[in-house]
Amino acid sequence: MATRQRRALTSDPPETASSPAYTKVDKPERSDGENEGVDRGLGWLLPLVCLGMLRHMSATSNIIHDCDEVFNYWEPLHYLLYKSGFQTWEYSSQFALRSYLYILLHKLVGWPAAWWFGEEKVRVFYAVRIFLAGLSVICDAALVVALSRKYGKRLASYALAMLCLASGCFFASTSFLPSSFSMYAMSLSSALFLFNKPAMAVSVAATGVILGWPFSILAFLPLTIYSLVKSFKPVFLTGVVTSIVLMVLSVLVDYDYYKKWTSSVINLLVYNVLGGGESHLYGTEGASFYLRNGFNNFNLCFVFALLFLAILPVAKKKYAPELLVVVSPVYLWIAFMSLQPHKEERFLYPIYPLICVAASAVIESFPDLFRDKYNPNGSSTLVKIAKILRPLALGLILCVSHARTFSLINGYSAPIEIYKHLDYHDDAGPGSVLCVGSEWHRFPSSFFIPDYVGQVRWLDDGFTGLLPIPFNSSLGGTSAAPSYFNNKNKASERQYLKDPEQCTLLIELQLQRPYPTRGSDMTTWEIVAALPYLDRELSPPLYRSFFIPNQWQQKNVFGQYRLLKRIQK
Repeated sequence: MATRQRRALTSDPPETASSPAYTKVDKPERSDGENEGVDRGLGWLLPLVCLGMLRHMSATSNIIHDCDEVFNYWEPLHYLLYKSGFQTWEYSSQFALRSYLYILLHKLVGWPAAWWFGEEKVRVFYAVRIFLAGLSVICDAALVVALSRKYGKRLASYALAMLCLASGCFFASTSFLPSSFSMYAMSLSSALFLFNKPAMAVSVAATGVILGWPFSILAFLPLTIYSLVKSFKPVFLTGVVTSIVLMVLSVLVDYDYYKKWTSSVINLLVYNVLGGGESHLYGTEGASFYLRNGFNNFNLCFVFALLFLAILPVAKKKYAPELLVVVSPVYLWIAFMSLQPHKEERFLYPIYPLICVAASAVIESFPDLFRDKYNPNGSSTLVKIAKILRPLALGLILCVSHARTFSLINGYSAPIEIYKHLDYHDDAGPGSVLCVGSEWHRFPSSFFIPDYVGQVRWLDDGFTGLLPIPFNSSLGGTSAAPSYFNNKNKASERQYLKDPEQCTLLIELQLQRPYPTRGSDMTTWEIVAALPYLDRELSPPLYRSFFIPNQWQQKNVFGQYRLLKRIQK
């Protein structure tokens, strides 16, 4: 027999098998108009202003962290603008591993800047850097706004603070590197994904891979796969069309410069993946390299980012699946790159914004770790303490980040600054020869070489690898395939100046070592400029890595970065 039941009233809540915990994310909107006019997230102004200020500071004060940035990107750009510059073996048409399409993107800014500033090439250098800063600002601001609309102001504000001040983001944002371009694409693609625009997100991802760094395709896979599952046809068509258009454009540009039908994107992948590229020739590191590097550049932010999966069971309702998809490349990329023998700091650039997002989500979830699931809105003592710990954790991250940034800028900015002094010593005469020995890898680019310097030449200080050699216009410039280049990192006979007596000017780092340097002969050379340079080998790791007030200058050891001029006899 059927049992009589009370008729359900309209005010009764519907019964469910298991009611999920109530959070602010699920708060229903009032229908009485009470929520009208309420700010539903951060607007664009605050992220654009904050990021704009910090990225401008980065553009004007950032050091050059990797000689690959100079010789594979700044020098080809200088050649396109001024018909002079150093060429690496990757730009030989025999190998054609580097894309001129990526260089042309920056020429769009460099060419009008070169016309406007004339002979002031240093200003052209900084104009391109400010362009890079602008790209970073737009992409990161979009990510912050998307986080705000999806997960609230608090998480977005934490992410904004870290994107602005984390040392890794500060330095990577204005580096002229394909990995930095992929980082911009990662921020914008993640933002579009959170804006529920999967087709556009995948299109931007394809741009970051083809126009930027092809290997970053692995970091974009989670977002791409999830978008395809969610909305296959528009995502697939948009991704394919974008990829085809960019690949065709890349091939056409490569043909124009290399004077042969080739694809630098495919060449790079084949050389490193299918061709067994010998990247180990350029140095190897242990499996923990990226963990140590991540902590140096992000401190506790990096630790919190790695803990995202640990807090996911507690915060699953808030962050799964969208935010999990967004931050999953952090784990995927670090694991993959740690397995490669050749490691460099710049290889982690594509996931730098995601580290900030993952850490922000963990910090924002501190109180959730202590909530009673049967009373999620209750405020126990532990929950109150967790809420207090959130700004404290963020403040500690920002303070340590500033300490790292300050230490690197003030400890290692001497090379860029000392080359600027060349402008004040044109009395050396036209056609002067600037010589650089073991400091070739800190050469800041030909943008810092004034017109009166006829040549920049390397001196043999014992380096046995292959060094960059000036583009040879008589052999075809960008289309040349010089016989002195090889892909085995073997030195060429043409790379060194045979007679050091031809040197008019000399760049040298003077450290506290038991052997003399060329510039130590004061009967031949006079010091015309000198700046302190942090001696990494003799300085304690903690004090050289982070600025500690009243200890940084006392505990660290400094050498002198010098510009010397030959004494006329």
